[in-house]
Formats: sequence, structure tokens, C-alpha cells
Amino acid sequence: GLFFFRNGIILDTIGLHFELPFTKKVNIPDTYSTVDRNQNGIADPLDIVYAARTEVENRTRYESNYYSGGFPPDDEGVCTDVIWRGLNGINIDLKSLMDADIASFIDLYPRVGGNPDPNIDFRRVPNQYVYFERNLEVLTTELNPYDVENLQQWQPGDIVVFLDGFHHVGIISERRSRNGIPYIIHNTPPFAAEISLSSITTPIASHYRWKY
Repeated sequence: GLFFFRNGIILDTIGLHFELPFTKKVNIPDTYSTVDRNQNGIADPLDIVYAARTEVENRTRYESNYYSGGFPPDDEGVCTDVIWRGLNGINIDLKSLMDADIASFIDLYPRVGGNPDPNIDFRRVPNQYVYFERNLEVLTTELNPYDVENLQQWQPGDIVVFLDGFHHVGIISERRSRNGIPYIIHNTPPFAAEISLSSITTPIASHYRWKY
């Protein structure tokens, strides 16, 4: 619900990003990987962002359903769908990877309950959390405006998970507020949006980076 967000979420959701024009602007160095696994001339972290941003551009409708085969239609989805669709941008099949890990280490996935279901397991936030903890680079959860050293640890393509009363997940954008806080691409009712990460008041549980 919208009560998890600070002032400005409505404007952000509809694509209007407003900041006071005379506030100090801080420049954060780009330190993301330049690996280009699909050799399309775009660094992998940006490929992830651009693929995820398609959700925003298409205003993918937030719709939580169960689908035979696992994948929702292109015009609907939930927060976890932003993640696998973003990773598709570098030809990573998150569903297959998670299904295999769940099959091999089922006891590590409490949300599976000992009964794997490939039609839904990869789309549950707690399951993505377990997979990311095991397989991705784990990074800081501190987020300090205007702190260059801190903020350069937040780079495009990173994944952020929220668990404390609000299971949610999103992908860090290459865009930033004037104070250096990055934007996050996510899907929450009514549709996918790109907002300032600081707009979400729920504590950040974890922050990951694909091992490029």
C-alpha cells in the first residue's frame, strides 16, 4: 500500500520527479562493472536496468496471480517479476537457476515448505532472498544522502530486498536524486514505477549485486 512511502510517491509513480531546484547536487562516481556478456555494446548492469525499465515504460499492471508455467503475461506482474525480467536483459534465466537451487537445497527455502512448485517459487520474495544470499555479492544496506563513499556502493543493476512487514524487491536505477540517493525500479499497485529509494520507509533488508 501507499502508506509504506514518504511524501512524493504519487508524483514519482506517474513519472513526475520533483526536487527543490536550489538543493545541493552531489556527483557519485560510476563504479559498475563494464562486462558485456551479450556483446551489445552496453555494460551488463545497464542492460539489467534498461530491461527492468521496460516495465515502467509499459506501465506493467500489478497483478498477483498464479500462472501455469510460472510466467505472467507481459502486461502484468508483481515486484519479483521486475527482477527476472531485468536479468533477462543479460540472458540470465533466474527461474531455471532458482528451480535448480531449490531442488538441491530445499530445506534452505522455508517459503517452499518442502513442496517445490516451479510455477510460483521463483516469484516469491523470500525465495529470491534466499537465492540471492547464497549466490550474489552481498553489499551495504546503509543509505546516506550526500555521502559519496557510501552512495557509490549503490550502483545500477543492484537488487534491493525489503522483508520487515513488507515483502518487496526492486532494481537500482542509474538515475539519482540531487542528494545522490539512487532511484529504484519496482512494481507495486497500481503499476511498475521508478522512484527514489528513499521514498520507501520500510527498512532495507539486503542489497545485492550479480557476480558479473
